[in-house]
Amino acid sequence: MARELNFQYTHVEAGFVESVMLQQVTDTDSYPSGWKYRLHLGTLEDLTLVRYDNSHEDTKGHELHTAAGDIDTDFPGMEALLAEFWASADEYWDAVGGDPPRPY
Repeated sequence: MARELNFQYTHVEAGFVESVMLQQVTDTDSYPSGWKYRLHLGTLEDLTLVRYDNSHEDTKGHELHTAAGDIDTDFPGMEALLAEFWASADEYWDAVGGDPPRPY
């Protein structure tokens, strides 16, 4: 299914964990977007603050998970989605003075 792991990191600081995994795939039956991804920010106590994923893209599509609940979301493309995730995560990191190392 996967050609190669394109990008992955995990950063833990100030009680938060940020984990990003992006993978281009050739299995477009399961992942019509051509990507398998998980963009997660949560607490060390397993509370999801914001997570975008397409774990079940072929049946459920793209999802946004938050502490308030889950919603289906559009897929604007991988670069735009990653920028959207980082912008949302930065609101939490700014509140605690955290500074995850990111390649942007």
